[in-house]
Amino acid sequence: MSNFVFYDFETSSSNKQWGQIIEIGAILTDDDLNELDRFESRSRLSPGIIPEAMALIVTNTSPKKLKTTNLSHYEMIRQFVEKLKSWGKVTFIGWNNIEFDQIFLRNTLFQNLEYPFTSTTNGNNEGDLLSLARAANLYYPNTLENATNKKGNLEYKLDTMAPLNGIDHAAHTAIGDCSATLEIARIIKKKSPSVWKSSLLTSNKEESLKIIKNEKLFCSNEFYYGKVVPFVQTFVCQHPVYQWPKTFDLKHDPNIYIDMPIQVLKEELKKPPKILRTCRHNKHPIVMNPSYIDHFEEYKTIGINKLKERAEIIKKSKKFAEKVELILRDEVQEKTETKSQEDICEEESLYNFPPPEDNRILSGFHEADWNNKLSYLNKFKDKRFHYFGKKLLYQEKPDLLPKEDYDEIHSTIVKRVLSTEDEKKWNTIPRTYKEIDDLRAKFEKNKDTEKLKMLEEINVYVEELEKFYSSA
Repeated sequence: MSNFVFYDFETSSSNKQWGQIIEIGAILTDDDLNELDRFESRSRLSPGIIPEAMALIVTNTSPKKLKTTNLSHYEMIRQFVEKLKSWGKVTFIGWNNIEFDQIFLRNTLFQNLEYPFTSTTNGNNEGDLLSLARAANLYYPNTLENATNKKGNLEYKLDTMAPLNGIDHAAHTAIGDCSATLEIARIIKKKSPSVWKSSLLTSNKEESLKIIKNEKLFCSNEFYYGKVVPFVQTFVCQHPVYQWPKTFDLKHDPNIYIDMPIQVLKEELKKPPKILRTCRHNKHPIVMNPSYIDHFEEYKTIGINKLKERAEIIKKSKKFAEKVELILRDEVQEKTETKSQEDICEEESLYNFPPPEDNRILSGFHEADWNNKLSYLNKFKDKRFHYFGKKLLYQEKPDLLPKEDYDEIHSTIVKRVLSTEDEKKWNTIPRTYKEIDDLRAKFEKNKDTEKLKMLEEINVYVEELEKFYSSA
């Protein structure tokens, strides 16, 4: 069994490639969820980062904090990386972390010249407690107390769930959200132990893939249109390009599709309801054994024996799997041909993997003193590492950066933050002004004086940024 790290970030923006982590919370526990250690830190905002006003309001982060916090962003990330190393091999867990925090972390590490996939490699695994909470309530109703929305669906917002489940929660602080996530994990482990145990098996993507491929049939669930929807399915094939497992939904009779000509099958696969599902093995699917079909009326009516028969038909038909693979490959080809070509910035190139030898010398850059970091960059073959290294010097020690390099980085940042183009991926000063105006109208209508006061502080801060970058 491994230890766990419950973690959470507060960020300057919802943009996972262009925003910045401004606060980190992490709690190390043993396999029985007893706390062993914790990490808590906050950083200043780096040059070139324009925060979203609402992000600051939600996290109660004043402009003063952004300007005067002791640690720089680079220093905070370095401390966090070293702390993680000291904790050894762990399973990382957060709340909606696989869709947000994990991606934010990968991009942040990559842009700070750290190895980006630390949470899922070298013996580490990653699970998502939001997925686990939904599954726990699906298989064991009332495991957790939830509010309901106007449509009558259960809500899975951490700040509302925590108090309903007797948890004292400092919402929208990194360590507060970590603590609440840990407490909910303890409830699930106690009340839904079989779901908890199953979730641990799929926190590793290789093991998750084995389970999905090897089980004759299994239960899983997806979340869409505000509901947790169960499926009983069996493995068909891996996607020929993306490698995700494609599964057959056993509520459908495979005999209808198994011998279809490929062009007819291609059209059928486009029609609702979907007969094929995507069970992403790298996103912590909760996989349960088929005995749970009694929980789901649609499958219970069919019966376990009939479901097994249908699964067997799929498993034995290699031709069906081959046809599905060909269809999926054609779909990717069609999308590739129609996809518009656009320039990809270095910050967006996480999955363009560098030469292996470059990853091996990343630590040397961090160990070098600031006077030697610039010359150290020449050891990298990947030009992106040269760019990120110079950008770090620009942020941390601009006086050590040659004027030509400084002017290049500064000019790039100025163009980005002052851009008036709506389609820009990063946040800009004009966009933040518009956001402030929209929020001001909303808060005035609601007579929310506290938020209006903070909004004005943010507006003054953005004006300061505009003045600085406009003078360049």
